[in-house]
Amino acid sequence: MFGWWGRAVVRGRWVVLAAAVLLATVGATWGTRVFGQLTGGGFEDPASESSRAYERIVDELGPQGADVIVLWSSDDTTADQPAFRDPVTATVARLRERPEVSRVTTWYDTGAPALLAADRRATYALVQLRTEDEDGKTAAYRDLRGSLNTPGVRTQTGGNVPFLEEANIRTTEDITRAELLSMPILLVLLVLIFGGLVAASTPLLIGGLAILGGFIAVRVVNLFTEVSIFAINVITLIGLGMAVDYALFMVSRFREELAAGRSTAEAVRRTMATAGRTVLVSGLTIALAMASLLIFPQSFLRSMGLGGMAAVLVAMLAALTVLPALLAVLGPRIDAVRVPLPWRRRRAGGRPTGTEHGGVGAPDSATPGRGGPAAAAVQGGAWARIARSVMRRPVPYLLGVAVLLVLLATPFLRITFGGFDERVLPADAESRVVSERIAAEFPGGTVAPVEVLVSGAPAEAVRPFADRIAQLPGVAGVTVTANRAEATLLSVTYPREPTGDVAQDVVRAVRDLPGPAGAEVLVGGRPGADRDLLDSLGARLPWMALMMAGATVLLLFLAFGSVVLPVKAVLMNLLSIGASFGVVVWIFQDGHLADQLGFTPTGFIEPSNPILMLAVLFGLATDYEVFLLSRVREEWDRTGDNTASVAAGLQRTGRIITAAALLLIVVVAGFASGSMAYIKLIGVGMIVAIVVDATLVRALLVPATMRLLGRWNWWAPGPLGRVYRRYGLRESDAPTAGESRQSAFTR
Repeated sequence: MFGWWGRAVVRGRWVVLAAAVLLATVGATWGTRVFGQLTGGGFEDPASESSRAYERIVDELGPQGADVIVLWSSDDTTADQPAFRDPVTATVARLRERPEVSRVTTWYDTGAPALLAADRRATYALVQLRTEDEDGKTAAYRDLRGSLNTPGVRTQTGGNVPFLEEANIRTTEDITRAELLSMPILLVLLVLIFGGLVAASTPLLIGGLAILGGFIAVRVVNLFTEVSIFAINVITLIGLGMAVDYALFMVSRFREELAAGRSTAEAVRRTMATAGRTVLVSGLTIALAMASLLIFPQSFLRSMGLGGMAAVLVAMLAALTVLPALLAVLGPRIDAVRVPLPWRRRRAGGRPTGTEHGGVGAPDSATPGRGGPAAAAVQGGAWARIARSVMRRPVPYLLGVAVLLVLLATPFLRITFGGFDERVLPADAESRVVSERIAAEFPGGTVAPVEVLVSGAPAEAVRPFADRIAQLPGVAGVTVTANRAEATLLSVTYPREPTGDVAQDVVRAVRDLPGPAGAEVLVGGRPGADRDLLDSLGARLPWMALMMAGATVLLLFLAFGSVVLPVKAVLMNLLSIGASFGVVVWIFQDGHLADQLGFTPTGFIEPSNPILMLAVLFGLATDYEVFLLSRVREEWDRTGDNTASVAAGLQRTGRIITAAALLLIVVVAGFASGSMAYIKLIGVGMIVAIVVDATLVRALLVPATMRLLGRWNWWAPGPLGRVYRRYGLRESDAPTAGESRQSAFTR
């Protein structure tokens, strides 16, 4: 099938390239307009108690709570003095006339102690916006922002809407800066890897198509369902990263086939039959790993799953269509515009390092399919020496790497989850400054109280219930903030941050407290939403893991005809991801390297970040596994010699996997240098996982286990063996040397 597809692409190469130009044009015009159509937020579970509480509060009492907090302060004037009071009350009066504003609550109107600082030199207003839509609130805040400045006093804004707005802006800036920094570095590294500008430009071309195609796909999906702006972040990261990986793998194999003396058309066909098959398996596996995010009810996770799937599938399709068409047009000119590099020259004695130009994709010695046995392919080069060393001493390598990975993963055992708050912003971010000042300077000290709706009871029956809440551990105060008929809203304050243990303990305690007779009690607010998010993610996480593992086992079985290798691949993935999570906990939860990386440790990890990392890293780890196993299986099919096949596979893919990992690290590295703590966390975690996976796991641990397993690597029960021979993702139906031995072994 893959060889046939290669021949078809060669014949229709100009049509394929014309379609690629059309795709890029549509993506750059129609697709990029998706930015203005995607939504923000989407962190809540619509079926959770906090979401139901919010809806019932709006239905029974009207919109409540503060969307925006305006903090006014002075160094030398108190809030009750005319120089402070008059300009502030004038600003409040103008605010109340704005059509975007539903209500403004201040100390001047209510005398509430919680709204006045202990030193009386600061006060804040609670501004409620009319619209209930998150995007509408953001737009309303942007319109209001300029009118909040008050002469004579310092004006700062915070609250949920400004916090999310500032977080989105800084996240976008971080990702944009990361992309701008990574692209020129990628080009330089690709030139160093390939030795020529033409070959180096092909991965970036496929990456651009993947990103633009992802934009088109997400805009189409947005016509039918709500998609969060977070999908764009995943498209740019995954689309570029996977496109570079796939193009690197395909171009390397194409150059290798040309170096073996094959014609351009035959080189494309063989590239598709080998590397193309690998790209298909990898793309489907990563897409299914990202699809596991679709089981979560939070729209931001589903959107990142959709964005990741779109980016990977477009990158895969571009690598299987546009790239071979381009290679068919270029032929040997793929090595045009060569850059003279010292290590690309011939070695002493006239023997070339690979092809005349060298670089990734140049064979070290023997060419697959030609010459002697597979063992001849492991005679020279650094990766050949590593392969020989691992083959000679598999047990020490297995034990040593396993112990190291377990040690790296150990901190993950003490992970603590919590919601994200203003501390993910830099210390000078205005929303964070407002939150920290209110916590430190004002009675009550919280900008996000626990909201308790008591429905179906008169106000006098609610008072004893409110008194019982006030006696709970961690509760600083209880206030009736709204009442209508038999619906009452209680605001419960607590010390410290809204995402900490105290707030979570208060939510649990209030939910466990019996309500007034005959009444329904719903607990929400920001702490309640955080509690529900943790419960929702935890309930679905096992199903996500089962989906990823099941899809990986199925696809790897269809690709390699073994039930041992897929199970081992899942275990290897968990080891590398566990090591990454352990480092993340050690750094971001425990606070090590906080000064060097520039973030504020919170003592916990926001749970959606590890879930997103799990989906992405599981796919990436499988990607490298498929690269290695494809070449091992190719040698096994040719020779039936497991040890020589593993060694040859490691030698032939080692430098490619290392180069792919290096390029992906460059794509991700910009995230680690961003200003947002959760972007740093994802960046650092992915870098650690990529390094561990591409070096310790794929280069040492996987070959060592394959050496020890021997022929058992390729074992499958008789019925499954027949399924593979009939439906497997194979290039030929003719039995190979490896399959002949495998069939005899499994009968």
